[in-house]
Amino acid sequence: MNKMAEKGYRLIHTGKLLYEFEECRPGQYQYCVEFVGQKSKESAADYATFLENCGYRVFFKNINLNWSVGKVVVRPWAEQGGRIATNSTTFNRELLIVEKENDGKPFDLHTTYEDKQDYYTNMRKPWIFLFIVSTVLTVAMRHLVWGVFAVISLFALIVFQVELGKFKKQAAIKEL
Repeated sequence: MNKMAEKGYRLIHTGKLLYEFEECRPGQYQYCVEFVGQKSKESAADYATFLENCGYRVFFKNINLNWSVGKVVVRPWAEQGGRIATNSTTFNRELLIVEKENDGKPFDLHTTYEDKQDYYTNMRKPWIFLFIVSTVLTVAMRHLVWGVFAVISLFALIVFQVELGKFKKQAAIKEL
C-alpha cells in the first residue's frame, strides 16, 4: 500500500482479490495494516469506527482467498464472539487497512506501551494454540511434519515474547 502511495496512488476499494486505486500526489497518504481476525464482529466494527472518528479511512480485507459460501472458521484463541467466524461475522474481514494523510510522522496505530503489549499478546495467541496442538500431535502420532510445525510455532512464540519483553522493559523505564 505504501509503495503504491509513494507512486501517487490512493486506495479507494478492496475486493477479495484486487485493490482499486485513484491518482493522488506521490507520498500524500500512508497505510498501516492490522490483523483484527481475533476480534468479534462488533469489536472490529467499533475499532474501525474509532479510527474513522480519529480522521483515518479504513478498509476491511480478507487474509486468504476463499470463494466458498457458508464457510466457518474456528479461532479458539480469539476473544468471545470472535471464536467462530462465518461469512456474516469476521470471516474474510481479518485485516484492517488504515489510511492517513502523510504528515511526515511515522504511522503507528499502537503508540502506548500498553497498547503495543496488548496487540502483540493477541498476535501471539494463535501461535500458542498451534504450538500446543502440533506438539500434542507430534507426541501422539510420532510424525516429523507435526514436529516441524511445533518448531516453527515455537520460533514465532519466542519472537513475540521478545517483543513483549522489550515493551515491558521500555514501559518500566518510562515509569522511572
